[in-house]
Amino acid sequence: MSDDPKWPSDWIRAVLAPCILQQVQTRNESYGYQIVQDLGARGLPGIGGGTVYPVLNRLEADGRVRSEWREGHGGPGRKFYTITPQGETWLSETSGAWQEFTARVAAILTMEGNPA
Repeated sequence: MSDDPKWPSDWIRAVLAPCILQQVQTRNESYGYQIVQDLGARGLPGIGGGTVYPVLNRLEADGRVRSEWREGHGGPGRKFYTITPQGETWLSETSGAWQEFTARVAAILTMEGNPA
């Protein structure tokens, strides 16, 4: 497999919100550029801030994260995001549903358990 796979954009859209929320939860708090770097390091390279920030805004509007602006020390300020209890619940439910969904799709694609 390539180091930089070109996943279909609809696949990325389907998983980006829970992946971003997982990164915020893992670090306890995070900012956009750090999330971009973390996603790349975890196997989703090529996702930029122009893709991540609208998702963060939507997660905040939905009450799944909250943000806090902090002045930078020797650099620009940053908006830090933390997961909310509502976000934790949504992430847990979404992760479980995604695991079940991908298992079913994998079974279909490999013809496992296919009624014939």
